[in-house]
Amino acid sequence: MIAQIAAITLPVFVLAAIGFIWVKRGFEYDFAFITRLVLQVGTPCLVFSTLVKTEIDAGAFQAIALAAVSLYAGLGVLAFILLRLLSLPLQTWLSPFVFSNSGNVGLPLCLFAYGEEGLAYGIAIFSTMVVCNFTVGVWIVSGKPAPWEAFRQPMVYGALIGALFLSKGWEVPVWALNTVTLAGQFVIPLMLITLGASIAGLPRQAPWGVIGLSLTKYALSGAVAFGAASVFGLTGAAFGVFLLQALTPVPVTSYLLAQRFDAGAADVARFVMISTLLAVPLIPVVLRFLLGE
Repeated sequence: MIAQIAAITLPVFVLAAIGFIWVKRGFEYDFAFITRLVLQVGTPCLVFSTLVKTEIDAGAFQAIALAAVSLYAGLGVLAFILLRLLSLPLQTWLSPFVFSNSGNVGLPLCLFAYGEEGLAYGIAIFSTMVVCNFTVGVWIVSGKPAPWEAFRQPMVYGALIGALFLSKGWEVPVWALNTVTLAGQFVIPLMLITLGASIAGLPRQAPWGVIGLSLTKYALSGAVAFGAASVFGLTGAAFGVFLLQALTPVPVTSYLLAQRFDAGAADVARFVMISTLLAVPLIPVVLRFLLGE
């Protein structure tokens, strides 16, 4: 079991460590170019190619996507109450408390733990998170409604078109499928390396309050995820992927949005860093629970 968990988690941590060490050594890392390449080219290709090749029933894909919406809605309500009780600004803390790093961290974990089936389920959750984060999430952080922001993200179109092909059972020409598959293969390694590189540039301060919020986020995320999985009847790989995705750390995009809209970026940066560090011991424990059943 230890070897199995190591095979799943160590590639994630090692690639993230490469990015972290790269930046700490003072080497140049072109965040703008790499992020644009991953988000605008690689990720849409990865999403589309995974969906058209998967043998998952379209109904199962829809169920896990709806469960993800329920997860974020439930966390939103609980986080709103908690942050009000703690007198913390919603603009800074609510969005990062609700959403998780289901891309950089979640997708490789889903792939290594559950194979191509797990990656397909993980992409369903990741795509749902992107839509929710770039509509409701941007609204929370900016203070202004942003109904069309998500549709500026190419990965959303990759998910929508891929879901259409999945539901209709349409086939893609071999040359086209090979092309988008090849273009999507660099995404997961670059996501992990970029995650480590991003963390290397975040503030190092770690107040106990942020540690407490991070632990609370994980506890509430796990509880709400269990409830949503039960309501939507998720079992097997779908349940495992759903729980893994729910228990990933605060996404780096939360920091970028807070920086863009002047919404307490330094606090969010600490939230990202602490929740990511706590994920190192947490994820193996979650995998032991899931794979030991």
